[in-house]
Amino acid sequence: MRVFISADIEGTTFTTLWDETELGHNMYAAAAKQMTAEVKAACEGAIAAGADYILVNDAHDYAVNLDVNELPECVEVIRGWSGSPMGMVDGVDNTFDAAMFIGYHSAAGRNGNPLSHTFTTKTTSVKLNGMICSEFLLYSWACAMRGVPTVMLAGDQMLIDDSQELHPALHTVAVKDGFGGSTRCMNPALACKKIKEQTEAALKEDLSKAGVTLPGEFKFEVSFKEHRDAVRRSFFPGFRLADDRTIVLETHDFMDVLRAVQFVL
Repeated sequence: MRVFISADIEGTTFTTLWDETELGHNMYAAAAKQMTAEVKAACEGAIAAGADYILVNDAHDYAVNLDVNELPECVEVIRGWSGSPMGMVDGVDNTFDAAMFIGYHSAAGRNGNPLSHTFTTKTTSVKLNGMICSEFLLYSWACAMRGVPTVMLAGDQMLIDDSQELHPALHTVAVKDGFGGSTRCMNPALACKKIKEQTEAALKEDLSKAGVTLPGEFKFEVSFKEHRDAVRRSFFPGFRLADDRTIVLETHDFMDVLRAVQFVL
């Protein structure tokens, strides 16, 4: 079994401040250690379910967060950014049996995590086909575009509440809940235990029933805090200015949305 994992940091347990997520800050090491631990737990769960190859995309900031020495031998890690429109799921293709997302967080404008955002802190709202668009929604659909079902999500409670119905076989672990600038966090060791258990359970189900079919049309809406950001980005091919702070892209090709993210957000 071949498994793909995309890993972020703002949705790991106890991570609450931006300083904890920034490479070089004195608070960063603990968050990166927990990110590694949660990814390791997912890998161990996958191996227990029969996985013999796991590809992990280190998908936060500079993409050099994971301590690869802590991961099992059958795991390969993508570090850094290639520039591909596949972004946080760069490397996934139809040879993988399942995809998983670890350390993911609530979307821009949501109150479920002090670090809620969608790619950038310049936006107030990002929507896809009328739904609040988290990074998880966008990239789980990118996996679906490649024919790979998403079966596991670990992150904050609101993201899980927003995402539960997106994928029929989705197993989840809510490692924390946020309100305003605070978080209520699961014990780190318990978070890892639950991630391992849910990953194993997810991969032991019938994966042939876990896929989703993407819609035939896509409407991608981005609202910015500053009107100047919206105006400037409205000139990107395919976008139009919907109001002073919102740009809209409508397309039949989901890859157009993924390309736009690379240049607009």
